[in-house]
Amino acid sequence: MTAAKLLSSCRIRSTPYKRKVEALGVSGYSVVNHTILPKGFGRSIEEDYWHLRQHVQLWDVGCQRQVELRGPDAARLAQLMTPRDLSAAEVGHCLYAPMIDDNGGMLNDPVILKLGDNHFWFSIADADMLLWAKGLALGMGLEVQIEEPDVWPMAVQGPKSDDLMAAVFGETVRAIGFFRFRMLQFHGHPMLVARSGYSKQGGFEIYLDNSVLAEPLWDALWQAGEDFNVAPGCPNLIERIEGGLLSYGNEMTRANNPVECGLEGYCQLDGSVSYIGLQALQRISEEGAQQCIKGVLFDGDRCPACSRPWKVKVNNFTVGQITSAIWSPRFNTNIALGMIKKAYSIAATKVEVECEDGSIRGGEICNLPMTA
Repeated sequence: MTAAKLLSSCRIRSTPYKRKVEALGVSGYSVVNHTILPKGFGRSIEEDYWHLRQHVQLWDVGCQRQVELRGPDAARLAQLMTPRDLSAAEVGHCLYAPMIDDNGGMLNDPVILKLGDNHFWFSIADADMLLWAKGLALGMGLEVQIEEPDVWPMAVQGPKSDDLMAAVFGETVRAIGFFRFRMLQFHGHPMLVARSGYSKQGGFEIYLDNSVLAEPLWDALWQAGEDFNVAPGCPNLIERIEGGLLSYGNEMTRANNPVECGLEGYCQLDGSVSYIGLQALQRISEEGAQQCIKGVLFDGDRCPACSRPWKVKVNNFTVGQITSAIWSPRFNTNIALGMIKKAYSIAATKVEVECEDGSIRGGEICNLPMTA
């Protein structure tokens, strides 16, 4: 039987790197923010994992769309959209920030880039935030322009990323601090380069705002990367789970709040900052989380793909659910992320995992990030 394929249309956007990733043998795509995201290049996920940990990869993450706020009230709107205090943010800062609704439910967890006192990019996860921003601005009569700019991020990830980036952008790139950005020149065009990315292996994200330069940029990095064993890549599920990196839509949705997602440290709760959902989040924090995101290690053969939540049980009582799972070659066992009831969330608590294939595996809770 032939495997089902995703049929594309104009509603699913390509990226300006598409020809390059297809020439390198992309084997599959997902869709994020109505845009394709490469998900593999013919290697096994374990081969990709070890390469990412040891060398350097180029990722087409053009699906990482930007919501741009610009104008006299841009800073006010940016603060209304997140519980994180932005008052001390400086131009050149990147800030990981939860976004919540009026009930404290998670809407997104973008990285906010401050380009100017009245100019911000919200680099969003997979959820439509542009209309939320427009709705707030219109409802409150704010003077701000809200657009999705023509920006196509590319990630350079892995321990050799500094060397590769320095070969293309110059030694200045090494001075960029963690979650900071600088404007660097490429072919006479300024490009925003940030030390950030969706892995724990170190690296950069290049926010390309001129799609004509997409292929020249990819070629320059690829050619310079030959000295560093460069390969095409994508976010790696093994590395993501081990590192405790959350995925909006998987580990958390609008049904969850920052407190139970372990993001309370990114929330200003003393009332000194005004934002949508403040009172709800204060109440949630005072009451305390009833569940939290934890790691889970569990036995048995390599687990199947997790396409729906799996039950986590103790003595036949459901205490949570697995949202992402994979075999880890470094831990030599199955690993997972899941939302677990607080009373059962202590590390080393014994649990049972009901996998998608019907098997029941013994396991235990562990802290994040996972350490060997």
